[in-house]
Amino acid sequence: MKRFLNASCAVLLCACFATPTPEPTSTPRIPFIITAEDNPFAPKPEDRGRQRAGAVLTSISLVEQTDLAPVRVALNISGSLPSVCNELRVEVAVPDDEYQIFVEVYSLVNRTVDCENVFQQFEASVLLGAYSAGRYTVWVNQERVGDFVAD
Repeated sequence: MKRFLNASCAVLLCACFATPTPEPTSTPRIPFIITAEDNPFAPKPEDRGRQRAGAVLTSISLVEQTDLAPVRVALNISGSLPSVCNELRVEVAVPDDEYQIFVEVYSLVNRTVDCENVFQQFEASVLLGAYSAGRYTVWVNQERVGDFVAD
């Protein structure tokens, strides 16, 4: 009887303790753009039919725009285009799962227009927009330019 009483007390005592629950697995955060900015060098519908050409990049930098709320980053690019008839294009992709932003800089030219091959210097600034929290790496034409932190 004493053993039965001890066993019963032990069972009742164990029933009072909380059973451990497994910790939930953390879901990886997916980066996203909160606010997209206007890109004056973005591809346009009238680009169809134009020939894609290169752009020689001489300087690329990331600059925080602290005068904006929330703080955003501008991509400053300078270089040259193959001719005065070429138009600059800067295509900014959405961030991938690894917080990488790929930017492609190139030029377009109308094949039907005869143009002299005289290099055209350019300076361009593209505001990247407001992103979800995280550390982003920026790549321009497959080259790492730098990174920034979005809060």
